[in-house]
Amino acid sequence: MRLKLLVLGICMSLTSFSYGQKQQLPVDTLIVTDHSVRIKGNQVNYKAATGTQPVWNEEGEVIASLYHTYYYRTDVKNNAERPLLISFNGGPGSASVWMHLAYTGPKVLRIDEEGYPVQPYGVKDNPHSILDIADVVYVNPVNTGYSRMIPNKDGEMPDRELFFGVNEDIQYLADWINTFVTRHNRWRSPKYIIGESYGGTRVAGLALELQNSEWMYLNGVIMVSPADYQVLRQGGPVAEALNTPYYTAAAWHHGVLESSLQNKDLLEVLPESEDFTINELIPALAKGGFLSQEEKSGIAAKMAMYTGMDAGVILQHNLSVPNRFFWKELLREEGYTVGRLDSRYLGIDKKDSGDEPDYSAELTSWLHSFTPAINYYLQEELGFRTDIKYNVFGPVRPWNEENDNTRDNLRQAMAQNPYLNVLYQAGYYDGATTYFNTKYSMWQLDPSGKMKDRLSFKGYRSGHMMYLRAEDLQKANDDLRTFISNTAATNKAAKYER
Repeated sequence: MRLKLLVLGICMSLTSFSYGQKQQLPVDTLIVTDHSVRIKGNQVNYKAATGTQPVWNEEGEVIASLYHTYYYRTDVKNNAERPLLISFNGGPGSASVWMHLAYTGPKVLRIDEEGYPVQPYGVKDNPHSILDIADVVYVNPVNTGYSRMIPNKDGEMPDRELFFGVNEDIQYLADWINTFVTRHNRWRSPKYIIGESYGGTRVAGLALELQNSEWMYLNGVIMVSPADYQVLRQGGPVAEALNTPYYTAAAWHHGVLESSLQNKDLLEVLPESEDFTINELIPALAKGGFLSQEEKSGIAAKMAMYTGMDAGVILQHNLSVPNRFFWKELLREEGYTVGRLDSRYLGIDKKDSGDEPDYSAELTSWLHSFTPAINYYLQEELGFRTDIKYNVFGPVRPWNEENDNTRDNLRQAMAQNPYLNVLYQAGYYDGATTYFNTKYSMWQLDPSGKMKDRLSFKGYRSGHMMYLRAEDLQKANDDLRTFISNTAATNKAAKYER
C-alpha cells in the first residue's frame, strides 16, 4: 500500500513540472522515509510520513487537502501507550513550519545559539526533540504550507467560509484529526494538541470540539505563546496594563533599567513589576480622567522605573503606552527599534521619529532561516516534490472572528474530562502575546479555581518562539517531556472524588 501511495505522490506532483498544465497537488498521498536521530544521548529510529489527506464535506466530496508530516518511532512494538502530539501554528494563516523545524521535531534550523540566521541555510539534528517519548504530526490548515482547497468535478472552488474563521477552522480540523487518528491506528494512544500564537486559540477550541463532535478525549493541551483575543482586543484598564511586565523584561535585557533593578536577575525583577501592574497600575487606569494629577505623576514615575521609558512620555500617553510605541521608543536615542515578537532583536528605521517601527526586525530574521530550510527539507530529505508554493503565510483573510468562546470551551473540556491538563509556555521578551497576558489568561480560565492544579505555566528568557534560543530549546522540550510523562496513561480512573 505504501508503495502505491509513493508512486501516486511522485506521479501527480510531477505534472506540475510540465509546461501548459495547471499546478496540481495530490489530494491523498503519503511518502514514507526512514531516519534516525540521537536524543538525550540515545539513538531513536523513526519514519517520516509526509503527504496530503483530504477534507470532505457532508456529502462525502473532497473540498480540501491538508499537507502534513508525521514522525513516529519504529522501535516501539505497541503504540497504545505511546503519546501522540498534534501540532499547529497560528496566524491565522501560518504554516506549521515554525515548531516543525525549530522546536519539537527531529530536525531544527541551522542557526546560532541565540536564534539568528546562519548561511548556508539548512537543518541539523535536534538532540532535544520529544520524539523519544511521543510521536508528532505537524498539520497545515487550508492555504498554509502546501494545503489547498480542491475544486469539484466542474472546476468550482468550495466556499471560503467553510474554512476561514475561528469556529469553521476548528470544526473541519477536528474532523480531519479523526481521520488521521483512524488511518494511523492511534485511538488508544494518549493524545495531546499543541498550538502556538493563534494556534492557542485553535487548540483551546479543538479540545471541546474533539470531545463533543468526534468523541476523542485528550490528555493535554499545550499553549505556546497563546493569543487570547478576549484580552488582546478588549481594551480597557486590564488589557492596557498587562504589557508592563513585558516592558520590564525587554528593558532589562537591553540594560536600560535603573541600577537598583538592572543589577538584579530578571526573575527577581519581574515579580516586582507584576505586583505593581496588578495592585497599582490597573486601579489607577480604572480611575481614568478622575485620577488626581499627584497620583498620575506618582504612577508615571514608578512605571518609568519599570519600563526604561521617560515619565513625561508615559504621562503624554495617560499611563497607557501602546506596545507598538514601546518598540519604537525604548532605544530611540540609540537609533534602534526592538522586535515585536522577540524584543531582543534590533531594527533600523528610516527616521528615529514616529510612533512605531518600520518593520518587524525579528520576523524578517526568522524568514531568513525558515523559508529556505523548509523548502529544501521537505523536497530533498523527505522526498515530497511539487511546484506548488509552500505558503509560510497563506491567504486566509477575511477571517470570521465572531463567537470566539475558545477560552471557555477549553474550561468546559477540562470539566468534562478529568484527564485533561493544560501547559502554558511563553517567552519573557515576546511583545505580541506577552508572557503576563498568558498568565492572566490562565488565571481567568477557571474562575472557580477548582481545576488550577491541572494548569501550569513555564517562562523562558527569549521571545514568541522561545525555542530558537539554544538554552530554551532544551528547557522547553524538557518541560514538554515532563508534562507528557506526568499526564499520559496512568491506569487511574478518570473521575472526580469528593
